[in-house]
Amino acid sequence: METESEPYVRLSTLRQLHQVVADLNTARSLADTLQTVADGVVAGLNYELACVNLVRPDGDLVVAAFAGSSAAEALITGRVGSRASWDRRLSMGSGWGDLRFIPHTEGWVLMDDDVPQWHTDGPAPRFEDEWHPHDRLYAPMYASGSGRELLGVISVDRPRNGRHPGPWGQEALQMYASQSAIAISNARLRSNMQRALVRLEREQQALRASEESFRQAFEYAPSGMAIAEMGGDQHGRLLRTNDALCRLLGRPASVMRRYSFADLVHPEDIGTLLRTSAEGGRAELRLGRRDGTYVWVSLRNSVVADTADGPRFLLTHVEDIEERKRHELQLAHRASHDALTGLPNSAELRSRLSARICERPAQAAGTAVGAGYTGYESGGYESGGHDGGYDSARDGGYGPGYATGSGYEPGHGPGQEPGHDSGHESGYESPYESPYEHEHGFGFEPANGAGPYDHHVHIVAPSTGEVDDGTKGLAVLFCDLDGFKSINDRFGHHTGDAVLIEVARRLTTGVRDGDTVARLGGDEFVVLADGLGAADAADLAVRLRNAIIPPIRVDGRAVRVGASFGIGWAECGMTVEEVLNSADQRMYIEKRSRAKVHRRAG
Repeated sequence: METESEPYVRLSTLRQLHQVVADLNTARSLADTLQTVADGVVAGLNYELACVNLVRPDGDLVVAAFAGSSAAEALITGRVGSRASWDRRLSMGSGWGDLRFIPHTEGWVLMDDDVPQWHTDGPAPRFEDEWHPHDRLYAPMYASGSGRELLGVISVDRPRNGRHPGPWGQEALQMYASQSAIAISNARLRSNMQRALVRLEREQQALRASEESFRQAFEYAPSGMAIAEMGGDQHGRLLRTNDALCRLLGRPASVMRRYSFADLVHPEDIGTLLRTSAEGGRAELRLGRRDGTYVWVSLRNSVVADTADGPRFLLTHVEDIEERKRHELQLAHRASHDALTGLPNSAELRSRLSARICERPAQAAGTAVGAGYTGYESGGYESGGHDGGYDSARDGGYGPGYATGSGYEPGHGPGQEPGHDSGHESGYESPYESPYEHEHGFGFEPANGAGPYDHHVHIVAPSTGEVDDGTKGLAVLFCDLDGFKSINDRFGHHTGDAVLIEVARRLTTGVRDGDTVARLGGDEFVVLADGLGAADAADLAVRLRNAIIPPIRVDGRAVRVGASFGIGWAECGMTVEEVLNSADQRMYIEKRSRAKVHRRAG
């Protein structure tokens, strides 16, 4: 009877299989498709339980659908089994084509792994092909193509006839798994397309909202904004400017479109603008107003594209930093200048002196290398037989023009320190000055393949012997006031401050435009004067002392101070502290070499 009914059984199963496969294509979502796969196994393939395990992006398999038992569905749906455990199961037991059957005699080793499972108890099999409750039958679902990517696994349990499936049942289950894989792939594709369409619509809405937000932000921004062309013949030309930028530069938008930033930038800042990167570049420079003045601004660039493959434009944010720049200059001046006298302070003095000397000792033919020192003390002056009067043949540039502040003659040595103003802001520029000095504050520029001192002008000290060898150097005059403490003690700090201010003024007036007068601290001052010989420095000390000793009137009272000078020479190979200490020591030697009465103020 069983043999005679086999064609009818096959035909009935084929009809059921055809129906459940057709149902797979009616599901509207991936979740519905997965549940339809599980329901089709129970309805069309005559199994009481079916479970669909879906491969997740991380490779593990999750129980995505269950059919046949609500209790089992509630227990294991959503639980995850590791990919390693599933690979182990799909390599055990017997292979029925793509199916994998694990009999209960082998499957007991899988009871404790992490794959979610549901089993019922039952009697032992009475005959060879009877189904045992612990038997396992898996139908892998592979994506179409040569790669055979695993999409998931259908696990079935408890055939309704209580027997292991025969060749026809195995073929039917394998065919159903193949059709289920196609349905799941199509469902995923539809789901991805739907999500892509939703995302595209949202992106388009966001783009429209972003464009409107940008337009409003651009037009009504409190700081300047500009859009300029990138590339081509019109590179840098302004295409659009907002009201804030037009107000800042005093130019209407129609006029602004005729310019680029290169047309508006200060001539001294054109290099800064050209070095500024188009993408993410920042620069602080000056832009010209309509009235001919310039305003300090901060430029910040970014590159924007009109469309994915469209032209690129340069978006520039322009911020008015005029007030900040003014404050920065004020703060920088306060940090480098004495608050009382307005002279460069100790730190600025050391910075200027450090810019002129290097670590390598200078070697000059016929010149003794080593610091030479002379000194002058207010009680008396001795300089190789000179009586302290003015000698135009030995003034080292302090000739008749010195008294009137005419400054250096071109033939004098490397004078003003790079990057610094003089002690009284003379604006002097040395003929030896290089652009590199302005940028880095050094007196030399490293060159490719050359030593670090190739462009540095080494300085040496003049000879201190009786014969003037004609060497010109950087004189360091250390000045200490005599009698100042008694003025402070008798008349108070107010009078003492007034004396220091007047001494600073007299020292500043008594030097050239390229020299530096700095207040070291207390009643100590230092003068840096370049291009002098030994006799020139001594004459300068005489004139400065003579300028200091006249009475100073404070609140109707006349007070007097004297001054002691020590003359040192800056030289390459010395440190800043060594230069200052040498001049300081020479000043104290001269101060102690004469009686106190000759040093005190009158």
